[in-house]
Amino acid sequence: MQPTALVRAEVTQNPLLPADYDIIWSLVCLAIIAFFLVKYAVPRLTSMLDERAEKIETGLQQAERAQQAAADAEERIAAELAQARRDAAEVREKAQEEGKAIVAEARNKAQVEADRVTENAARQIEADRQAAQISLRTDVGLLATELASRIVGESVSDHALQSRVIDRFLDELEAQPADRAAAADREA
Repeated sequence: MQPTALVRAEVTQNPLLPADYDIIWSLVCLAIIAFFLVKYAVPRLTSMLDERAEKIETGLQQAERAQQAAADAEERIAAELAQARRDAAEVREKAQEEGKAIVAEARNKAQVEADRVTENAARQIEADRQAAQISLRTDVGLLATELASRIVGESVSDHALQSRVIDRFLDELEAQPADRAAAADREA
């Protein structure tokens, strides 16, 4: 009967469960490993995780500050840009006004210069006309004296007489066109 008792002892133990002594020694080893893990490894892991979380939080705060600084800088740049645009518009407006003033001044100077040139030209024309009239009067007088000398047959040598004859002749010539113009006006 001994062989059946052996079979019974083997049959009473579950083949899926380890023996009691294996479970106890495994629990002791697990407790030792757990003690060392809780004592040394978990605090290190926790401190590393805390440091990492702190770095991440610091990085997020720096990112928020950087975003705020960027937003402030963007607002400041937008304000400066708007001010620069206003300043540029003022400069353009002043330049246009100055340009108009310069053009008006140049026109005034040109008009003054044109008036001066016109006046000088009119004086020069008047002087040339008077010189031509004097020259013509002298030439006509000499021709009239020569003609009178030929008609009379004697030389008119008296200078005073010669001047009176020339002046009277020229006065008569100048009066004739005025008489003709007056007669033409009466006919019309």
